[in-house]
Amino acid sequence: MRASRRQALGAGIFAVAAPLAGTSVVAQTTPVTRPEPAVTGPLSRFIAGSQDLAIDEETLDLGRRHILDTLASAVACRDLEPSVLARRFALAQSGDARKSAVIILATRERAALIDAVFASAMTAHGAEINDFIPSALVQPGPAIVSAAIALAEQRKLSGLQVLKAVIVGYEMAGRMPKALGLRNLSRSGMANHGVGPTFGVAAAAASLMGIEEARIGDVLTYCSQQASGSWQWMLDVEHVEKSFVFAGMGARAGLQAALMVEHGFRGVRENLDQPTGFLNQGMFSAAGGDLNRRYLIEDLGTRWEMPLTAYKKYPTGGPTQPAVEGLLQLLPQIDRTKVAAVRIEMPGRWDAFRDAAMPALNLRYLSAIILIDGRLDFVSAQSLPRMHGDPAVKALMEKVDVVHDPAQEAGPGQPRTESARVIVTETSGRRRETYIPYVVGFPSHPMSKAEVEAKARGPARARARAGPCGQADRPGLDPRHPAQRRRARPADRHLGAFG
Repeated sequence: MRASRRQALGAGIFAVAAPLAGTSVVAQTTPVTRPEPAVTGPLSRFIAGSQDLAIDEETLDLGRRHILDTLASAVACRDLEPSVLARRFALAQSGDARKSAVIILATRERAALIDAVFASAMTAHGAEINDFIPSALVQPGPAIVSAAIALAEQRKLSGLQVLKAVIVGYEMAGRMPKALGLRNLSRSGMANHGVGPTFGVAAAAASLMGIEEARIGDVLTYCSQQASGSWQWMLDVEHVEKSFVFAGMGARAGLQAALMVEHGFRGVRENLDQPTGFLNQGMFSAAGGDLNRRYLIEDLGTRWEMPLTAYKKYPTGGPTQPAVEGLLQLLPQIDRTKVAAVRIEMPGRWDAFRDAAMPALNLRYLSAIILIDGRLDFVSAQSLPRMHGDPAVKALMEKVDVVHDPAQEAGPGQPRTESARVIVTETSGRRRETYIPYVVGFPSHPMSKAEVEAKARGPARARARAGPCGQADRPGLDPRHPAQRRRARPADRHLGAFG
C-alpha cells in the first residue's frame, strides 16, 4: 500500500510538473544573453578585501559620526514601544543564552547574537531620529551599526575593523536600491528600506567575519532570497512595523545570510549576473524601468555613500524636517494664539506627510504641537495619545494644509531635494512666510562633527521617555539624575572605540 501510495503521489506530482517542465525546456532553447556589466566579481573583491582598504580619513570620520548618531538614537529610543517589544521578543527567544550572547544596545541585557542584533536595530529605529540616505530611501545606521558592534563584541574585534565594516555596509545599503531602481521598487511595492539594510548588514558582517572572495556570491544570493519589505509600512500607526521593516528585518536577514555561508551554506553564487537571477527579474528589468546595474560597482572603493547619508536634526521623518524648521523659525514673528491658517508647500510625497497616521510623519500634527508648545520635543513628536486625544491639537490640525509645489521638485537627473515653504496667516490677516531650501544634516549641507556630537548629547536625546504607543508616562534617560547615570553607561561605553 505504501509503494502504491508513493507511486500515485509521484505520478500526480509529475502530471502537475510536466507542463511546467515542458515550458522550461522550450525557454532554455532560446539563447539568453548574460547582462552587463558583471557585478558579482567586483562586489566580492570589494567586500572580501574591505578590511585592507585604504579608506581616506574624511570617510573614516564620517563613519565615526554615523556610529555615534546611531548609538545616540538607541539611547534616546530605548523605552519606546518598538524597542521594548523587540527586546522582549529577543529575550524570549534566547532565554538565558550564554553561548555567543552579546549586549542589546542601550541596555545591560544580553541575548544570542541574531536576537540581540534584531532588538538593537529596532531600538535604534524606535523613533524618527536616526540617519538616512535620501537618494536611496534607506535608513542604514540601526541595522548595520547594531550588527557590526555585536559581531565585534562576540569575536573581540577592533574599533577600526568595525568602522571599515560599517562603511562597507553603508555602501551596499545605498547602492543596491539605486541599482534596482527607485521607480522599479516603488512600482513593485517592494520597500527600499528593507532591501538596502539586508545587503548592507550582510556586507558588513562578511567583512568582519573574513569571508573569502569566492564565497561572497553565496552571501549575496541569500540576501536576494530574503530581500523584502512592503510600502504598506506607511499605513503603520505605532512605528512598530516600521521599525521592523526599516531596521530589525534587514539586520536579522543580512546577518543570517553571512552566518549561514560561514557555516557552509551554498547557493547561486552569481545570482546578480544570472539572466534570470534577482537583479534581472522582470519587475526590475522590464522596459521603462530604471534598473542601473552599473551603479553597484561604479567607482567602488573610491566614491562612497557616506557623504550621501543625512542626519535628522529633529525627531521627525526626513521630508518633514524643512517644514518643521520653517515653522520654528517663524514662531518669534507670530502670535501663536491668533493663528488662522498654516500652509506648507513641499516637493515629493506631500500627501503622505499631510495625512500620515504616525505622529512623527504627520505635518499637520507636528505643526499643531509646535504652535501650542512653542517648541518641538522628542516625546510629543511620537505621541499618538496627544495626536488623537488633545482637543487643542485636533482643532489646530484643522487649520494646517500641506500641498504640493512642483517648483521645488528637482530636475531630471538632479539629486532629490527636501525643502519647504511655510506660510502662517493670523486672524488679523497678517502673513508671515519663510522658505527653507534645506536643513543642516541633509547631504548637500552636512552636519559638522561638533554638530553631530551636540545632537548626540542634546536633551531631546537624553530624555526619551514613553509608554505604549508613545505615551509619555515612564521615566527615560536623563544623565543629570544620579539614579539614571548608571543606566546610560552600557551604550556610552561603545562610543570611545572608534577614535
